Amino acid sequence: MTGLARDGIASARRIVVKVGSSSISGENVGQIAPLVDALASAHARGAEVVLVSSGAIATGMPYLALDARPDDLATQQAAASVGQNILIYRYQESLRRYRIVAGQVLLTAGDLENSTHRLNAQRAMERLLGLRILPIVNENDTVATHEIRFGDNDRLAAMVAELTGADLLVLLSDVDALYTRPPHLPGAERIAHVPFGDELAGIEIGSIGRAGVGTGGAETKVSAARIAAASGTGVLVTATSLVDEALAGEPVGTWFEPATD
Repeated sequence: MTGLARDGIASARRIVVKVGSSSISGENVGQIAPLVDALASAHARGAEVVLVSSGAIATGMPYLALDARPDDLATQQAAASVGQNILIYRYQESLRRYRIVAGQVLLTAGDLENSTHRLNAQRAMERLLGLRILPIVNENDTVATHEIRFGDNDRLAAMVAELTGADLLVLLSDVDALYTRPPHLPGAERIAHVPFGDELAGIEIGSIGRAGVGTGGAETKVSAARIAAASGTGVLVTATSLVDEALAGEPVGTWFEPATD
């Protein structure tokens, strides 16, 4: 296989974009519109776009009068049930400006580990993309249990990229790139390029995201990037605020080179 090169991002055929809870909930809910602008721009040039969006629990929390992410599974499930509905509504309202229809796809880890369920999910995604629908994927938090959870949606996004044979996976967070050490520390330098198989020896991987809302971090993004890169998908890690530049192929973020054979 021939993996996507960084200079080919702007012409990627099939793209999976993952956005975290902290980027599109609470005080950052206003980032949904510019995110949709960037997705719609890629869609308009003919790309097939899949959005993997966290945020169901975080979005539902205010409606359950919760000021912190609940610890117990039942309340997480209740918050997700309320929040998923509102989250999809917000995306669809924004997509309506471009006459793009969203399709909701909720998955559990068990769905992608069971061959029959995996095939069904793959077939549904292919049909949605063929119809020019924009699938919005999230973990099915309302029925998922601690034992079968993905753990974070970075891993889910990598598995969706593999499932759909995506050329490009863009992992978005609150930080513009991976750094040689946590970016708030002195001496931190942006890592622009990670060759396939590079173990990032000596790099201090810190956390990414707003505490108390999301579950992912820089470590999960590196792990997810390696999963996707191993399946031949090029991966870009950058900030949600830079998604338009990222999809246009500008030199932002951290690029993980995909496997080529």
